[in-house]
Amino acid sequence: MDIYVGNIPWKVNDNDLKELFSQYGDVESAKIIKYRDSNRSKGFGFVEMDDDGAEKAIEALEGFEMEGRPLKVNQSKGKSPE
Repeated sequence: MDIYVGNIPWKVNDNDLKELFSQYGDVESAKIIKYRDSNRSKGFGFVEMDDDGAEKAIEALEGFEMEGRPLKVNQSKGKSPE
């Protein structure tokens, strides 16, 4: 399941995101979206993990405060599975 994660603090990196979500299950990928020109975080990203872990993570981490910012965590409404 793909999970959208928003309101991520600027200095958080892909590994930090993976570490946070791995408490709830196996993380297949964790990627913070960055600006191409500056390589600076756009403040959101995506995590891919198994459905059980994803549901637990969404429930536990929605509103979770990370470095003073409440995370927005929900199932990604992006691309449909191929």
